[in-house]
Amino acid sequence: MSNVNPCENMYNDHCLHLNDDKKGMKVTSGIVKINKDTKSNRIGLTIDGGPPHCPCIYITQVLEDSPAALDGTLESGDEILAINNERVSGRHKSQVSKMIESSSNPVIFKYNKLHADVQQGKTLDIVLKKFKQRLVENISNTVADYLCMSRAIIVDDSLVKRLQQLENLEETYRCLVDHLEHVLNAFYDLTQCYKEFGESFAEIAVREPQPRASESLMRFSEYHRQMERQGLMLIEVIKPISRSFGTYLNKAIPDTKQTIRKYADVKFEFLSYCLKVTELDTAQKNTSSTCDPVYRIETGNYEYRLLLRCRQIARKRFFALRKDVLTKIELLESKHVYDVVDQFQIIASQVTSFNHEISWMINGGDRDDNEPPIFPIEMDLKCTAFEYNSVQPDLNDESVIVYECEES
Repeated sequence: MSNVNPCENMYNDHCLHLNDDKKGMKVTSGIVKINKDTKSNRIGLTIDGGPPHCPCIYITQVLEDSPAALDGTLESGDEILAINNERVSGRHKSQVSKMIESSSNPVIFKYNKLHADVQQGKTLDIVLKKFKQRLVENISNTVADYLCMSRAIIVDDSLVKRLQQLENLEETYRCLVDHLEHVLNAFYDLTQCYKEFGESFAEIAVREPQPRASESLMRFSEYHRQMERQGLMLIEVIKPISRSFGTYLNKAIPDTKQTIRKYADVKFEFLSYCLKVTELDTAQKNTSSTCDPVYRIETGNYEYRLLLRCRQIARKRFFALRKDVLTKIELLESKHVYDVVDQFQIIASQVTSFNHEISWMINGGDRDDNEPPIFPIEMDLKCTAFEYNSVQPDLNDESVIVYECEES
């Protein structure tokens, strides 16, 4: 009884008659030496292909922070031709893995570099999957399961929740900036009241015949003018703080939100490639179990390898943007926690100092022994000061009409 796998026979019968279908992509050969990790004895590559269906061994994934990733030469979709000058053609992928594992440092890889065009891999199917991923993001898993919507998800992706928190923070700062602007406008109106009071007291002082009362009113007028100047100085101190809040609101937060949106777009694209690769993996497993030949696999599986390369590129963009978003969010939170506290302390100290100065002036200023107090102010009033002319109409005025009622 023969132990030969029937799929192996099918592979041997067909491979000699089929040429690689590169889908218009270029392939160049090269050699690279990579040292394995001393602790795990691994290169950091996952491979696929080989008998019974595929004529070549290719890289499916380069693990993060692995020796292969740090070297950067080998990428997903590249074909491995030989290891330590020993060809791998016709070998099973498990045998190739053992060859790498048993090799001593450095491991010499001879490979075919796949020069893939990302736009070629961004098919209509990927665009539709990206749209579906964006749609599924906003519905619950229960609803998605009920609608039989296949999807790929990133577990515990907190950055999407951060976007909502950022929108809440933006609303808080908008209210803060609006309130501060209203306070500054109202405070400016108050300083103008001080100015008008000062001018009024100065006018009264000029017309006051009693010297002591005139002097007190003039001093009180000058205090009001000082209160106006102090108020304008306080506004000049608080205005930069308001502009700082406005910069945070109108530039820093929108820039971070835009980065999060770009991150979400790249994330959906990365998940779309992951979903497409998973679908092809499932289809490949089904054909392997039935030993049915598939043209794309028997001709080098270039379509699948193109998707692997696109997934790797999308993954790099995804993690780069994720790092950028995390950095910007940390800076925003740091500015929110520390800078806002400092700004509020400046506002509180300036307002306290202003209130102290105003209280000092309202109470008459710094009195010494040689200068009389402002209050009370003694003024000489004429006896007719509070006498007012009659407001009754003049009956001799022609404009006044008197109606008399005749007795019945």
